[in-house]
Amino acid sequence: MNLKETKKKIFYFLGITVLSSLINLLMKTVKFRFKNYEILQKLHDQKQNFVFAFWHGTMLAGWHINKNTNIAAIVSKSKDGDILEKVLRNWGYKVVRGSSHAGGKEALTLLIELAEKGHSVAITPDGPTGPIYKMKAGAVITAKTKKIPLVLAGISFCKKKVLKSWDNFEVPFPFSIVNVVLSEPIQIDSKLTYDETNTLILDCEKLLNGLREEAEKLCLT
Repeated sequence: MNLKETKKKIFYFLGITVLSSLINLLMKTVKFRFKNYEILQKLHDQKQNFVFAFWHGTMLAGWHINKNTNIAAIVSKSKDGDILEKVLRNWGYKVVRGSSHAGGKEALTLLIELAEKGHSVAITPDGPTGPIYKMKAGAVITAKTKKIPLVLAGISFCKKKVLKSWDNFEVPFPFSIVNVVLSEPIQIDSKLTYDETNTLILDCEKLLNGLREEAEKLCLT
């Protein structure tokens, strides 16, 4: 390895470290305001693993909610994934690197394996590339296959910068309030047919969008 390549790797490592530290510091300043938090608390108390799903654009809060619990996530092998891996490991996540593209068998297999080992799994069901607010199958299929609850989380930062990205990525202002509205645990019948499962995915998508809208309205109160 020549000197130029060594310098590039050093600066890349320092950039990841600094950015992940800034994200961690920022999230320590926000104030979470939950609706139905007892749902999560009960699952944790019962040591019941579950699938936790939230939209990609609100991932900073979505990942942070379950930090330092028995939870896992799949992170892409991209450079952006390197930053997210650093953040999530700091938050106590079991991190697995792999493809998370829509319909990817690798991602679904990894999710099911993580759940099988007793981990809860956190998923952004419209990631990694959208369409925005459209639910892909992974969250429902994992919960269905392993017979564990699915919990949906509608999230909104009350004071934020919305980036011009496909997911309308939300970056909270320091000390902002973040509203989180949780669904009741959804138990999915493992005997559902293909068509019934697709219908349920659409129902969950509609429910998650409703929770997101409720979280946004709470910022006005």
